[in-house]
Amino acid sequence: MKRKRKRISRISAIHFGKLIFRSLLLIAAIVLYILIRNDLYPTLNRQPVLLTVLWIIFFVEMILRFFPSNLESMGCQKQFARNYRPKGDNIKPENLSPQKTALVAVLWIALNAVFGVLYYTGLIDEGILVLISLFFAVCDMICILYFCPFQTWIMKNRCCTTCRIYNWDYAMMFTPLIFLNNPYSISIIICATALLIRWELAYLLHPERFSEKTNMCMSCSECKEKLCSHKTQLQGFIKRINMSKLRK
Repeated sequence: MKRKRKRISRISAIHFGKLIFRSLLLIAAIVLYILIRNDLYPTLNRQPVLLTVLWIIFFVEMILRFFPSNLESMGCQKQFARNYRPKGDNIKPENLSPQKTALVAVLWIALNAVFGVLYYTGLIDEGILVLISLFFAVCDMICILYFCPFQTWIMKNRCCTTCRIYNWDYAMMFTPLIFLNNPYSISIIICATALLIRWELAYLLHPERFSEKTNMCMSCSECKEKLCSHKTQLQGFIKRINMSKLRK
């Protein structure tokens, strides 16, 4: 008897859509970069339309993240008062390890400092920095849907819903653009930084919203997204492959 296929949640479908869309944007940007480098892109001002499109898409995404939404994961929505349901009185929120959070920040800054050195020494150009940011945008969706090195190796959080650094995504995504001096990069960095500050202030003022010990909305029983199921399926698939190899 065939097993019935489970329907993916609306949030999962949105994230899969974002993964596909961002991947296509990255491919288009790579093709455009190659054309420009080889003087095959016919334009008078050398300012590709794709940059404007990218700016609009991500800027709008970030602006929307400042407000509560039913189209976003609880991972980033737990900061809002409407997504806080107390589990009980006199329960203190769990310490979400500032040491681990700081380690992620240090490692990310160190990685991007390498890109900065490569840029200022002329080994890579502005186009490569933009491509790196788009690559990070694709990786952001992969982290949510399939595998997140920060979750697995450093933060050790149960899932994206409980992730302490979920709303760092845009700030991390656009870190390489900090080395560029143009209206696109400056405005994107300012908006991403404002989003990060908004998140950190919410955590500072309302830590109870961020802890699964104090916030009922973050419990597995309340979850309608089931984003973790995709990671579980992938792990199960890899495990089956390894088992079949051992049998041979």
